Amino acid sequence: MRDMHLKAIDLNLLTALGALLAQRSVSRAAREIGLSQPAMSRALDRLRHLFGDDLMLRSGAGMVLTARAEALVPQVQEILADIRALVTEPVFDPSTERRTLRIAAVDSLTTLLFPGVMARLLEEAPHVDLRAVPIGTDIAHRLQGGEVDLTFALANYPLAAGTHSEGLMDDRLALIMRRDHPAARNGPLSLAAYAALTHVTVSVFGDGSTEADAVLAAAGLERRIGLTTPHFTSALMAVARTDMVTMLSRAFARQFATAFDLVLLEPPLRPVDLKVTMVWHAARKHDRLLAWLREVFKQVAHDAADRLPPPA
Repeated sequence: MRDMHLKAIDLNLLTALGALLAQRSVSRAAREIGLSQPAMSRALDRLRHLFGDDLMLRSGAGMVLTARAEALVPQVQEILADIRALVTEPVFDPSTERRTLRIAAVDSLTTLLFPGVMARLLEEAPHVDLRAVPIGTDIAHRLQGGEVDLTFALANYPLAAGTHSEGLMDDRLALIMRRDHPAARNGPLSLAAYAALTHVTVSVFGDGSTEADAVLAAAGLERRIGLTTPHFTSALMAVARTDMVTMLSRAFARQFATAFDLVLLEPPLRPVDLKVTMVWHAARKHDRLLAWLREVFKQVAHDAADRLPPPA
C-alpha cells in the first residue's frame, strides 16, 4: 500500500476486503455483505489500486488469492473482529448459550481435563457441547478457517501467524514403567541406563522426532524405540504389560498409576517442565463464550496441577 493519510482511505472497503478474502469470489462476497456484483467488482478494483496488488486472480473456474492477499487474511480478520466488538457488547450468560465448540486435543488432555470441564458445562452452560477433534499439521489452517475453536500446545512451540495463546498449566515429565520392572528397583536411572531400555514414544504429528533423542545423541547415546503410537493412553498400556518404558505427562500418567500398576520416576533428562498453553485464532478473541470456556479449562487444569508432587 502506498503511504497515504487514513482520511484518504474509504474504510467501507474494509468490509468488502474481508468478504473477498473469506469467499474468494466476487459474487459470493457481494451476497455476503449485500452488494450487487458490479458494486463488489468496483470495490475490488479500488482495493487493487489501494494495495498496488491484484489481490485475486482467476484460476480455472474460480479465483485464488495472491501472496499479498494471503498475508492480509489474519490482519483483516482481526481488525473486523475488533470493530464488531467495538459496536456490539451483548450481555453474556453462559446458561443461555447454545453452541458446539470444537477443541483439537491429544488424548492425554481430553482424559485429564475434559471430564472436569464437562461437569462445569453441564451445570453452568447446559446447552454448550464440546467436540474433541484430532490435532494435525494443518491445525493453524483449521483455526483460521473456523473448523477448530481452541487447541493446545507447549509454550516453547512457535505460534502461527494470527493466533493468540494463554497459559493453561505447568506439568512435568515422568519416566513411567510397570511397578515390578527390574529398573524400578535401582533408584534414579543414569542417562546410560535410561538409553539401554526399550522405549515407547508418542508421535502426534507422525514425524517421530523427540527432544529425548537429541539429548541422548549429544551424550553419544541412542535408544531403541520399540513402539511409536499417536495415543498417550496406548503408550501407558504398553508399558504396563512389558519391560518397555515411556516418558509422558506426570499429571496424565498419575491418573492410571494404580489401575495399570505403574511407577512414575524422575527422568534423567532435562528439562522436564511441560508448560501447556491454549491457542485460538485472533478472529475469535472477542468470542465471550470461548473466553469463558478458557477460564473453565484453566480452573480445571489448576486443580490437576495442584495434585502434582513437588519436583524431586
